[in-house]
Amino acid sequence: MTVNYDHLDTPIGRLLLAADEAGLRHVGFERADRGERIDPSWRRGRRGLENAIAQLRAYFAGELHAFDLPLAAEGTAFRKAVWDALVRIPYGETISYGELARRIGDPSASRAVGAANGANPLPIIVPCHRVIGADGKLTGFGGGLPIKQWLLAHERRHAPRAPFALA
Repeated sequence: MTVNYDHLDTPIGRLLLAADEAGLRHVGFERADRGERIDPSWRRGRRGLENAIAQLRAYFAGELHAFDLPLAAEGTAFRKAVWDALVRIPYGETISYGELARRIGDPSASRAVGAANGANPLPIIVPCHRVIGADGKLTGFGGGLPIKQWLLAHERRHAPRAPFALA
């Protein structure tokens, strides 16, 4: 299968996106401290990326709260279980690594959950930024902590509010 890639300029910097016929495979942050991860077999072009680009633009505009894209992330069964649990964390909310471990049925696996979270090839789409330390502090993030902080603040600003009701 041919993997197509392209870049998208966003409020948090330029993102590298890659997809094939099966779905979105990669979202990467441009960081000065490390090079981009462009596989030599990938071909530059937006084919297969159009929907991801449109949804990311809507997300950054505060108009999209849940992505609906075919995803083709590769990983172990454990990592995929963690990533599946990540997409169930509601927009604008955070949970701890321990809570995420409990949600996948292995409360003692918070370190392994953290490693799977760090290996997430689809950040933002699979919202690993919504996982924080048990003490409420921000912890590691592939895009860097300032971007994690920006994403969480962005979601808090744009989260749907419960309607006000009079008692």
